[in-house]
Amino acid sequence: MRPSCANASSTSTGGDRFASHPGQLKGNNDLLVITKPAVIRDIHRAYLDAGADILETNTFNGTSIALEDYAMTDLVRELNTEAVKVAREAVDAFKAANPGKDAFVAGAIGPTNKTLSMSRDVNDSAKRDVTFVQVRDSYRQQVDALIDAGADLLLCETVFDTLVLKAALFAIDEAFEARGFRIPLMISGTITDASGRTLTGQTTESFWNSVRHAQPISIGMNCALGGEQMRPHIAELAKKADIYVSCYPNAGLPNPLSPTGFPEGPEDTAVILETFARDGLVNVLGGCCGTTPAHIAAIRRRTEKYPARPLGAIPPALQLAGLEPLNLFGGAGDFVNVGERTNVAGSKIFKGHIEKGDYRSALRVAKQQIEAGATIIDINFDAGLLDGAAAMTKFLNMAATEPDIARVPFMIDSSNFDIIEAGLRCVQGKAIVNSISLKEGEAEFVRRARLCRRYGAAMIVMAFDEKGQAATLADKIRICVRAYGILTQEAGVDPQDIIFDANILTVGTGMAEHDRYALDFIEAVTEIKRLCPGVRTSGGLSNVSFAFAGNNKVREAIHSVFLYHAIKAGLDMAIVNAGMLEVYTEIDPELRDLVEDLVLCRRADATDRLLEAAPRFAGTRTEVDASKKNAWRELGVDARLAHALVKGLDDHVVADTEEARVKLGRPLLVIEGPLMEGMRVVGKLFGEGKMFLPQVVKSAKVMKTAVAHLEPFMAAEKVGGSTQGSFLIATVRGDVHDIGKNIVGVVLACNNYAVTDLGVMTPSERIVSEALRLKPDFIGLSGLITPSLDEMINVAQELKRAGISTPLLIGGATTSKEHTAIKLAQHYDGPMVHVGDASLVTTVCSDLLNPALRGGVVGDLKVEQAEMREAYEKQQPAVVIPLAEARKRPLVTTAPVQPVPRKTGVTLFERIDPAAVAEIIDWTPFFVTWSLKGSFPQIFKSAKYGSEARKLFDDARRELDDLIRGNRMHLRGVVGLWPARRVDDDVEVYADEAQSKQIGRFHFLRDQRQRPKVTTCRSLADLVSAEKGDHIGAFAVTAGQEIEDYAASFKARDPFRQILIQALADRLAEGCAEWLHLEVRKELWGYAPDEALTVEELVDEKYAGRRPAAGYPACPEHTEKAELWRLLNADRLGCTLTESFAMNPAASVSGLYFGNPQSIYFDVDNVGRDQVEDYAQRKGWTIEQAEKWLRPVLGYKT
Repeated sequence: MRPSCANASSTSTGGDRFASHPGQLKGNNDLLVITKPAVIRDIHRAYLDAGADILETNTFNGTSIALEDYAMTDLVRELNTEAVKVAREAVDAFKAANPGKDAFVAGAIGPTNKTLSMSRDVNDSAKRDVTFVQVRDSYRQQVDALIDAGADLLLCETVFDTLVLKAALFAIDEAFEARGFRIPLMISGTITDASGRTLTGQTTESFWNSVRHAQPISIGMNCALGGEQMRPHIAELAKKADIYVSCYPNAGLPNPLSPTGFPEGPEDTAVILETFARDGLVNVLGGCCGTTPAHIAAIRRRTEKYPARPLGAIPPALQLAGLEPLNLFGGAGDFVNVGERTNVAGSKIFKGHIEKGDYRSALRVAKQQIEAGATIIDINFDAGLLDGAAAMTKFLNMAATEPDIARVPFMIDSSNFDIIEAGLRCVQGKAIVNSISLKEGEAEFVRRARLCRRYGAAMIVMAFDEKGQAATLADKIRICVRAYGILTQEAGVDPQDIIFDANILTVGTGMAEHDRYALDFIEAVTEIKRLCPGVRTSGGLSNVSFAFAGNNKVREAIHSVFLYHAIKAGLDMAIVNAGMLEVYTEIDPELRDLVEDLVLCRRADATDRLLEAAPRFAGTRTEVDASKKNAWRELGVDARLAHALVKGLDDHVVADTEEARVKLGRPLLVIEGPLMEGMRVVGKLFGEGKMFLPQVVKSAKVMKTAVAHLEPFMAAEKVGGSTQGSFLIATVRGDVHDIGKNIVGVVLACNNYAVTDLGVMTPSERIVSEALRLKPDFIGLSGLITPSLDEMINVAQELKRAGISTPLLIGGATTSKEHTAIKLAQHYDGPMVHVGDASLVTTVCSDLLNPALRGGVVGDLKVEQAEMREAYEKQQPAVVIPLAEARKRPLVTTAPVQPVPRKTGVTLFERIDPAAVAEIIDWTPFFVTWSLKGSFPQIFKSAKYGSEARKLFDDARRELDDLIRGNRMHLRGVVGLWPARRVDDDVEVYADEAQSKQIGRFHFLRDQRQRPKVTTCRSLADLVSAEKGDHIGAFAVTAGQEIEDYAASFKARDPFRQILIQALADRLAEGCAEWLHLEVRKELWGYAPDEALTVEELVDEKYAGRRPAAGYPACPEHTEKAELWRLLNADRLGCTLTESFAMNPAASVSGLYFGNPQSIYFDVDNVGRDQVEDYAQRKGWTIEQAEKWLRPVLGYKT
């Protein structure tokens, strides 16, 4: 709490010393440390006596910039020194009176009254009142005084402009370096309104990404909001930050009628903050405006019983930021296109705008790059007659005020480091410097690297040293490895912030020494990432094709082929013109072969052959009109539209829709007339079971096409169509599965609901903010994996806190009617309904929208859920067998251990043949996805589903063939086979047969349920011998990000095809797991070399051994995937784990291999408190963490 003397007169603030001061004194409360030190000391002591551990000095406005308003810039050192002295006296007196207690003085550093990211002049967005250097120098004066006066730590608080903070952090780092020691640093930002962003537009995660380079001990939020409003932002930091999290809110939102100016009394604030501590969100709590010593006492009393938030490891990533975050974890799916057109050397149009001083048009080039898919933009002003530093500053200052541009990270590009530094002084997010190198020697290299780090930037490091540019593979590797050692050991650079550019050089020049340039780069990428852990790689793509300037068709092909192979080798980003990229699979096969010969240096005459063929590849693709007429085309327009909707035909829908618009006179009449009549027929047939989900999804595509045609006409009339209701739907945070959600969205849209789909991995705060903004009639939550059930509770609680009681619909594979009633509904005030099938959602919504039915439906629902909870509470708990006893009743197998695998260790399958996988697909789950019930192929004989199942299967086979022919997927897998032995309920994994080097450990659970006719208490650990000689395996496979992206490209225009491809991707991933297991049994492990099973026998698991996956009944705990991922180095598949341990992309499978021929699947259930304690100890968890992850199988109530 900072002292507030709002009613003090200028005289009382200034005392006798400043009685004749010419400037205004009222409001300069910092001055009281000089004029009224006893008053400030007493306030400090009151907070210490109330239970505070950290005191802020009264120096919020202690910079020369802030003091300039009072004409007191000469008092900076004195004021800050006296402030530390007063606080230290209070602390010393408190410690003397309370032996054994400790307290600390934090040098408070405010945000100043200036901004570096915004302009106060509406006519000049590039104008700033102060410069970065002025702000930095102003902070340096304050920081020097605070440190020299003896502050225990520094606290940069109430940050509303991250660039101003970065100037302060720069000054702090300089001050630390000058003294040769550091003191702890805390950072606290301010979210100013319901947008969830700082005043200058950054999200919470972007703010964290932008400042983490300063190595603070804590990150947090204070001021502007009360605790209630601050909670989602603190929860976000708690998930993202690997350091302490702080929170000291105001006592609610301002209320001028309250004595303190804020509405919350001590208990009000304390009750809110208690939930932060209870839920493990924070490490440091306190109070800001409106909080008194009584507030601090209440907060301490209510929260000190809770353990502090544990610090967890965050997956390593290159964490960049504009207004929004960009985190690159290094998988293939993370590849980033860097837009190259905001470069005066690479774009004549951009250069022309800059030379004419038309920066507005230059900004449009940047915006177009981002709209075209660039997630970073490279910005360069290196031109002979251009003042590069001035141009860079003006452009970046203007870009900072354009949210559509500023949302992405910037790459500051120049061969002149002074221009780079000018750019870094304008960027509040975390930028990339392009570039530094060893060209000028080690000393200058280290100086520039340290400056990049001090500005909070990642850096591209060119493969260039004192001898020149690296051209050969050996030189590329040598220079990069040398630079890596210097950067990490001497310059203190985080490896995650290093991006190596190994020089993409031109091929096809006709000079033999250039033939390997492309291949050398590709191979260098792999080696650099192997030898320099944690780094990323990049390159300037256009260089590779310069020899073919003027033939864009060939250049596009060279770019695409080169990128295709470079990304496979590990390339993380490239500076590209997205408009000059051909889709790899759509390149003419002859041209692609010629280009691959050139890029991969497969033939000595590759250049000559491509030059000879190049003139033939300059044409354009043609489009074929496949429209056909038949009898229904002779019907009236209303009937034609209805027929098209019911049959899912879109060949003529635009023409028919236009004809109907002309006929009816207004676009709205077309929607509410023939189109909705057709959709009513679809809905009716679907409800009666006469149409099936695949057909409904096709109908939705036709409807979307028709409405898209009418939208411009509706916009011109400024009208909108009526809807049945509105629906907000999302897959919850930590979960990437969305097929079911997409199906529900289509079904709702077909029934005239306005659907807003927030996608996957949706944070609770976004669901809440969108619910408040859109005020939908319904909210839908979806999730597949069991950790999503806990996240649904969190979302329900956050919705409730926000005062939302909109009907909440719950769906997903792991959800159930019982779980919704017993575990979820009690956390929400509104109706919460489990919807187990997409076909039921419209009935539920219709009943809840009907005023005559809603009351009865909600009342019946509440009664039914209450009865289910009551019945659950009355249930006699299943008998829990004590763990010690359960371990005496293991699954005993008599089969000898399988032979030593033919190949131990890890084996990567870089490309698995999709045609081979397609042959062993289990199709039954595919039909389940579409709500068609029956096993394959018997479903084709079903009187109800057979006909539609056959059509769907034919569609799927055609799509699958197209996916394979078009190379739309990249099936990858990795297998590990290791010596292993059982130790109690764990399995230790070793690198060698002698078991001398342990490399991992899998933790398993044991069933503790008393089961009739079953005497054993089984654990998967029982399947591995406790003696030497046995082995365990692990695997991960993915259908790849490519097929996910391909499916997503159809979301707006063809939802049927999107869902069809997603469903096929899931089948391919499962088929890939089946194919890989077959390879393991016959080849890698080789314990079944002569196995010859049919596809049906494979599906029925007629083989020896099993491959359980996390989430299976035998191993229900998902966090074990982390150990599996580590041992396999599975990230290189382009597949990563979310915070809830879901695999991303969703079409991925992982698990363990047990070779024991007596391996079986079984349930682990009724886990007792004794096993929870044991498991927590084995995993290094708290009991609360163990209960969280084991909740679905606990044998007691929590």
